[in-house]
Amino acid sequence: MTNKPTPSIIALDGPAASGKSTLGKKLADSLGYLFFDTGVMYRAITWIALQHDMNLRDEAAITQLAQNAQIDIRPPSKDDGRSCDVIIGEKDVTWDMRGEEVDANVSVVSAYANVRKALSEQQRRIGMRGKVVMVGRDIGTVVLPDADLKIYLDASAEERAKRRYNEIIARGEPADYDEILRKVIERDRIDSTRAVAPLRPADDAILIDSDELDVEQVFAHVLSLCK
Repeated sequence: MTNKPTPSIIALDGPAASGKSTLGKKLADSLGYLFFDTGVMYRAITWIALQHDMNLRDEAAITQLAQNAQIDIRPPSKDDGRSCDVIIGEKDVTWDMRGEEVDANVSVVSAYANVRKALSEQQRRIGMRGKVVMVGRDIGTVVLPDADLKIYLDASAEERAKRRYNEIIARGEPADYDEILRKVIERDRIDSTRAVAPLRPADDAILIDSDELDVEQVFAHVLSLCK
């Protein structure tokens, strides 16, 4: 019996707060791959638009920006807590785009269909280099439909809200479980009903329900799929 090669392109999808980023980072570190959470690209476009005082409600202008911007995602060059480098042109904007203003506006930008289309093409370009764990909501279905391994990580809305609540409390910040649950359910509704690239498992994805599993159990299971 011959051993199958380790998958070079791994797509990891799932709803908000399902643990995709934590799993993706552990998996990428274990395999020596690039960890690429595609949400950083939407943050990058939002940051550029804000730097140029653009109207974020002008879908045509933001789309043109996404089509023309040269964004690259590379392995982390500094040991400062970053999971990757985000490069625009030749400028490292990894931390610049983590501000509150970007936080407040990125959902507007990521909702535009043609922005998603433009950034999907950039994500595909990076993903096709291989040795990548790419995390998002439409990786296996749209961005990398030919990925070597597709994982769809799921958990109930209640479990995901509980995890997010515990994270916030652990940081010493106030949290309201019912409000967090409401936001999780609303985010699911938006993600799964949007016209372009709705959240859903790819037909050939391996579904993992993490309600009864902790991070290490999920990681061990996915790592065994890779090996």
